[in-house]
Amino acid sequence: MNALTPHALLQQAPGAPLDADPEETAEWRDAFLALVVTEGPERARHMLQELVRVARAQRIGWQPDLNTPYVNTVAVQDQPVFPGDLAIEERVASIVRWNALAMVVRANQAYGELGGHIASYASAADLFESGFNHFFRAREGLGEGQHRGDLVFFQPHSAPGVYARAFLEGHLTENDLQHYRQEITAPSAGAQGLSSYPHPWLMPDFWQFPTGSMGIGPISSIYHARFMRYLTHRNLLNCEGRKVWGVFGDGEMDEPESMSALTLAAREGLDNLVWVVNCNLQRLDGPVRGNGRIIDELERLFAGAGWNVVKLVWGSDWDGLFARDLTGALVRTLEGTVDGQMQTFAAKDGRFNRDNFFGQSPELAALAQGMTDEQIDRLKRGGHDLVKIHAAYAAAAAHKGQPTVILAHTKKGYGMGTAGQGKMTTHSQKKLDDTDLIEFRNRFNLPLTDEQATSLAFYKPAEDSPEMQYLRRHRQQLGGYLPRRQTACDVLPVPPLASYAQFALQADGKEMSTTMAFVRMLGTLLKDATLGPRIVPIVADEARTFGMANLFKQVGIYSSVGQRYAPEDIGSVLSYREALDGQILEEGISEAGAIASWTAAATSYSVHGLAMLPFYIYYSMFGFQRVGDAIWAAADQRARGFLLGATSGRTTLGGEGLQHQDGSSHLVAATIPNCKAYDPAYAGEMAVIIDAGMREMVTEQRDVFYYVTLMNENYAQPDLPADAAEGVLRGCYVFRSYSGNMHERDSAISPQSVTLMGSGAILTEVVKAAEQLASEGVDVTVLSVTSWSELARDGVACEQRWLAGDAQPAPAWLTQQLAATRGPVIAATDYVRAVPETVRAFIPEGRKYITLGTDGFGRSDTRAALRQFFGVDAASVAQAARRALAAG
Repeated sequence: MNALTPHALLQQAPGAPLDADPEETAEWRDAFLALVVTEGPERARHMLQELVRVARAQRIGWQPDLNTPYVNTVAVQDQPVFPGDLAIEERVASIVRWNALAMVVRANQAYGELGGHIASYASAADLFESGFNHFFRAREGLGEGQHRGDLVFFQPHSAPGVYARAFLEGHLTENDLQHYRQEITAPSAGAQGLSSYPHPWLMPDFWQFPTGSMGIGPISSIYHARFMRYLTHRNLLNCEGRKVWGVFGDGEMDEPESMSALTLAAREGLDNLVWVVNCNLQRLDGPVRGNGRIIDELERLFAGAGWNVVKLVWGSDWDGLFARDLTGALVRTLEGTVDGQMQTFAAKDGRFNRDNFFGQSPELAALAQGMTDEQIDRLKRGGHDLVKIHAAYAAAAAHKGQPTVILAHTKKGYGMGTAGQGKMTTHSQKKLDDTDLIEFRNRFNLPLTDEQATSLAFYKPAEDSPEMQYLRRHRQQLGGYLPRRQTACDVLPVPPLASYAQFALQADGKEMSTTMAFVRMLGTLLKDATLGPRIVPIVADEARTFGMANLFKQVGIYSSVGQRYAPEDIGSVLSYREALDGQILEEGISEAGAIASWTAAATSYSVHGLAMLPFYIYYSMFGFQRVGDAIWAAADQRARGFLLGATSGRTTLGGEGLQHQDGSSHLVAATIPNCKAYDPAYAGEMAVIIDAGMREMVTEQRDVFYYVTLMNENYAQPDLPADAAEGVLRGCYVFRSYSGNMHERDSAISPQSVTLMGSGAILTEVVKAAEQLASEGVDVTVLSVTSWSELARDGVACEQRWLAGDAQPAPAWLTQQLAATRGPVIAATDYVRAVPETVRAFIPEGRKYITLGTDGFGRSDTRAALRQFFGVDAASVAQAARRALAAG
């Protein structure tokens, strides 16, 4: 806390019950203060803990308040010496503020629809600058002893400030800044378009973590910090000495994902994790907590979850006021001021604050005596004071045993004056008039003429100026510039397909589910000397459901503390085994946590320079539907890995009913450009897909990830035809043809022909339908569709080539496969009809196309009843074929 006198802090709290015996209270208080002075803080803490233990034993119904006084956690006397040149750092920060503002305002003067944000970075600028100058370390290299860099998650609405700093450092040009949010038109002007928010897909050498969908950044940072511990404990990469820094907004803390893993971070003791929550008290439309105090609320939440909380509330200018506050009036008034009122104080000038804040009592008025209105107006909140910020960051970086959150009090739109500081409308403020621009220039003492200010000229000091030398020297000391995304990593060889999947390629009719086939392959891959250690098996809480219990003993479940108990099933061959070097990430009932872990592993090649290969297996209904936003963010981050949607389809998970039955995941997966989605029916198909995916991701190092659906239904597995691999990967192949000549008929009549297409669980029904139709004298060709989305993408690509002027583009793969077949085409899946409808345009001209699917809500019953109900069983497929044939 600040340097407050004991009397100031020990005054009766507002709203507390009246003290029945003040004299006795004073005696207890004096005795405790004497203990602190004579025995020190450690003894004092012990005594408090003992009193709490006694109080609980007596069941008096008391719990300590999780809120501390509304002052800084780091006391003045505990502040380290500021290690930099304060004047230069303030000038650099002011220059970055100006260029960020100019970039956004220029874009919106030219193109009113581009948008952009000024106010968020205006509030967070000093928080960023302190990190850049003193704490955020970049990757030095991948060699032994070289620091591999900190991970920094940037508040998305503050992206303009990060661009503005990169401009000073020379990593972006003025031309680039002139093309903010103009990513399509920029290249024609010789510029790089700057994305709205941090997007690695759009700026692959710049941004490392996508944070634009608020809430995704916070949970991702936690699991990245935990994954670094995982790498260290498994002796794959020493991540000691590296930090994960996250700068987030106080309004963002309302997102469930932001708060959902706080206890995991504390439970794991992630002292490599520091959050800086920019508490500018405002969301997009108004106060975060108008009738309360968000800093108090967040302090209770984080402290209760087990985090170390550092409050950064007031700047250095307040130190003297607190020191003179002998009566505690200032502390009491601040603790009684809600955020809605604090926002009003931020929006008003010094005269208003003198009258309406310091004028609340004679004691406060006396504290403000001798201060001019301008001095009152310039009283800084903690998040705008570089000295206080450095002290808070240093305390957080040094803390051991817990993750730390810094609650930094700022003003939204800081320095924007009447145009936007503290205004309800400040988040949407994108244009400033000439008066506002000159006021901003004056507020930050920028070396700009009136004409330069009103014309929004970018400003960059001379290369040999003290500011530029200082900026570059500090970044060199911290390993180089940030943000920066690098992709250099080792190439991993993949073992021959037959070495781990021969049983699937030549299944010889054995009955098994594709889930069991996958688990068997995974178990063998984990034994590979080179690839095996880099595999990261991930489950939410269903390993036993998916038949993965045998892996518990084989590779163990990761635990940062090992296993401190004898499991109930210790005598079983499938007993539950946790270990410090365990390989499985078993995340409990948290799909959001599991996908965050998957993302951390799937981007390890760029984040750590170490290629890892995650396999996350889960109920397919709880993937894209439940955490689709997180999957989209992983795609943005260029993730490489496998998502396995088990118990997939709407009719395979018979008894589970509506909420568990997936009919849409392939539809959603198809919308993500770098996601290859497959729905293989047979183990051999699945083996080819897994093999190709591994080679594409860890050997060829392409920025793709695979979504593969798996079934829990046991059925006979055929051998995979020797020439089927290409078709499996491109989306379909001719599985089998059935002749209608097996029964006697008039040889003068040509047999009717039909083509049936099926995928996943419903292919077995399609095969049964084909056999039934053949027994009726119909020639049938069955195509196994392994990926509707790959077929559709291939068809669209062919179409695009034709639209671009190619007179005779090669036909789509599906069109080629159907060219050798005849008759109407019937397509059936365990998903909504919109999935097979995606390829309608690529059915050969003149052939009728009928799609069957599982539209509607799922329900509980047997597989047979469900397939009959939705019209995707063999009888329904055969009937659709008969109707199509009858219609000519």
